[in-house]
Amino acid sequence: MSTGPARAAVLGSPIAHSLSPVLHRAAYAELGLDDWSYDRFEVDEAGLAGFLDGLGPGWAGLSLTMPLKRAVIPLLDEVSATAAAVEAVNTVVFTGSGRRRGDNTDIPGMIAALRERDVAQVPEAAVLGAGATASSALAALARVCSGTVTAYVRSPERAAEMRVWGERLGVAVRTAPWERAAQGLAAPLVIATTPAGATDALADAVPGAPGTLFDVLYEPWPTKLAAAWSGAGGRVVGGLDLLVHQAVLQVEQMTGRAPAPLAAMRKAGEAALRGS
Repeated sequence: MSTGPARAAVLGSPIAHSLSPVLHRAAYAELGLDDWSYDRFEVDEAGLAGFLDGLGPGWAGLSLTMPLKRAVIPLLDEVSATAAAVEAVNTVVFTGSGRRRGDNTDIPGMIAALRERDVAQVPEAAVLGAGATASSALAALARVCSGTVTAYVRSPERAAEMRVWGERLGVAVRTAPWERAAQGLAAPLVIATTPAGATDALADAVPGAPGTLFDVLYEPWPTKLAAAWSGAGGRVVGGLDLLVHQAVLQVEQMTGRAPAPLAAMRKAGEAALRGS
């Protein structure tokens, strides 16, 4: 946490699409932190150590996106239990003594986004996909789902990984091939963690009385699946909801100001998406 002028940024590759600068700058403006700045930098795994070593004392923190969330862990002095549980860090805070502390705000961000839509507990859930976001989804479901989580994946290797994550996180996970993903849409909570376009073919399979869909994408929005889900009367939580809630937690950690201005950050994100 910094008490004077400070810098922060989001790192990743590719990074040009990131909305993080819009959200964090909106928070700074609302909090009166006029001397704070937030930028974006194209940084890959090979360049991460050098970038971190080149930062001066005026830096408060960093947001990390792919492919850096796991690569940063050996470069940190401390990692929170939440981040360690999924081996993924999306937030680095620089302490006054220069130490680097890593955390994962995606997991509590998912939980907060669901609770905002009155989803606090479900008896079962489905996860579409098995990438890095899927492990964070399982960690969130450890607190939200009281029963079995079915993960729909494209390969036996991915299936094995999801079962390992389930054991590690204390979630009862069973796996099914991606070809049967339409069956998963009947679950009371469906979390889609796949890239853009991957779930488009499922739009015609939305049940007549759908539960809640959490689609982690925010651009393009709505996805075909989210539009069909909403059209059938289902509750939809979107990627912008996740992005804003995890950014709120980042702002609070980096600035030491709480609560962060959720409404102002969401409004700025929505305006940016409309503009794009």
